[in-house]
Parts: sequence; C-alpha cells; structure tokens
Amino acid sequence: MKRILTIVAAFCALGFTAAPAAAQQLLHQERSLYRNIFVTQDGDERCMLFRWPRPLGRESCRMLHNPEKLIFDYTQMMLAGLYLDPSPKRILIIGEGGGTIPTALQEMFPATQIDLVELDKAIDGVARTYFDFKPGPNMHVFIEDGRVYVKRAAAQKPNYDMVMLDAFDADYIPEHMLTREFLEEVRADMAPHGVIVANTFSDSALYDHESATYATVFGPYFNLKLANRIILGRAGGLAPDDLANARKNAATLEPMLSKRGTGSDFLLPLLSTKVDWDPNSRILTDQYSPSNLLNALPRR
Repeated sequence: MKRILTIVAAFCALGFTAAPAAAQQLLHQERSLYRNIFVTQDGDERCMLFRWPRPLGRESCRMLHNPEKLIFDYTQMMLAGLYLDPSPKRILIIGEGGGTIPTALQEMFPATQIDLVELDKAIDGVARTYFDFKPGPNMHVFIEDGRVYVKRAAAQKPNYDMVMLDAFDADYIPEHMLTREFLEEVRADMAPHGVIVANTFSDSALYDHESATYATVFGPYFNLKLANRIILGRAGGLAPDDLANARKNAATLEPMLSKRGTGSDFLLPLLSTKVDWDPNSRILTDQYSPSNLLNALPRR
C-alpha cells in the first residue's frame, strides 16, 4: 500500500492532477511505438493521458474556450525562465505534450526561433489534431530522441538563449536525460549566459541526486517548488543581480503572462536559491541513473 501511495503522489508532483474517469468523454485512443495515448474531454477541458480509464494523471490539458490560459502550475512556473531572459532569440524545447508551452512562447515571441524536439510522432499528431498545435514559420519540430538531438546540435554551436526540458514518459524523465553527461551536452548547446528551465519532481528519493547533478553542471539555480519543482538557472551559473533583474523584467512581462493565467504575484515568491537537498548526494551519470528504482521510494 505504501508503494502505491508513493507512486500516486509522484504523479501529482508532475502537475498531472486526475479527473474522475466517469466524467471524461473519450475522444481518441491509439497505441504508438512508445505508449498508449488517450484524449478525453470533460466540459471545456480537453486532456491528453497515457493511462485511461483509471488515470494516475493528465499529461497535458487545454481549455477550449480560453486556450491561452495555462492550466497546470508547472507550465506557468516554466515561463519564469523569461524573467532571466525576457526576449530570447533562440529557444530549444524538449518534450511536446499537447504543445501548450511551445504555443504560448510562439504567440508571445513570433520572431523567435523555436526548435521543438519530441520522440513520439504520435504525440505530435495528437497535439495538432486535438490541441490546435500549429507551428509557425519560426518553429521547427524534430521527431527524434532529445538526447540524440542535443548531442548532434553541439557541433553546430546553436547558442540557444533558453533550453526547456519537459520530456516525460509514463513514469518520469527518461533516465538518459537525467545524467551529468546529458546536462553537459545541453550546456554545450547554450549561449554563454543562456537560461536552463527543467520540469522535475518535488518529492521523491531521486530529488537529492537530481538536485546535486544540476548544481554540478549549472552551479547555483533558482528552485521553484509547489507540487512540481522547476529548476531555473544559467549556463554559467546565476549572476548576483539575477533576482533584482527578474523583478524588473516581471513588470515588462506582466501583460503577456497574465493572459496565460500567471504573473509576478505567483512566480516571484517562488524564486528561491535555498539548497534543500544533500549536496553530497551521488551524482547521476550515464553509469549510475537508477531513476525507476529511486522514484518508487519516498523522499526522506
């Protein structure tokens, strides 16, 4: 029973709150190369799920009559990356889901080049068909493994101003995207002061290891925590004036963010650099990344 409760809590930590299956109308289902995919609707809310009719959570949701509003706290929290760079020219996003974050960024910054990487072609198809995902001329969608893309892109020195990591399977982040080596490859693709934004769990036995691994690669970072934890940092570590500049940038961004259901009242209080993990925890590497084992355990 304890193990079951822990797994349920982990899904809640991803921001995937569950709605009763009986209230959901099933619009679509398919089996891709990697997973089962379901699309449901409950009133005005349309969602993508990887489990149904007994879902442990929702992977992506959209309000049909208010599509600009971001439903999940974690998606709103990821936009705090704009506080560190309010006008990014090149953005890399790994993980598509229903396309809510790419769509929001495309609408806010139509001239920005956005490279979106998604492993599962079926996810991209569902996002376009059921979630009105429409990449514009400055957004390029790549159907491939995120790590393969990152490693290959390094030779081209893309100098991304912002990298957003939001790749999940049915359980958690794929283990090869948790390691020091992967994060070093990501850093190599970033501009010298580029911004890293990563969606992770807030409460699991993996937390200390994951936190220490990010700190090893990126140095000190902001730790935004609710049910989710968003890691927000820079390729060269946070600058001493980043918090002050975040407050200044928040005022400029407020009109755009308020349309997405978020803003400074919600985001600024979450910007914390407090180290709430054991800095001596073992670093996750390509040789040591037991994410499935650790995520089955509660954080101590």
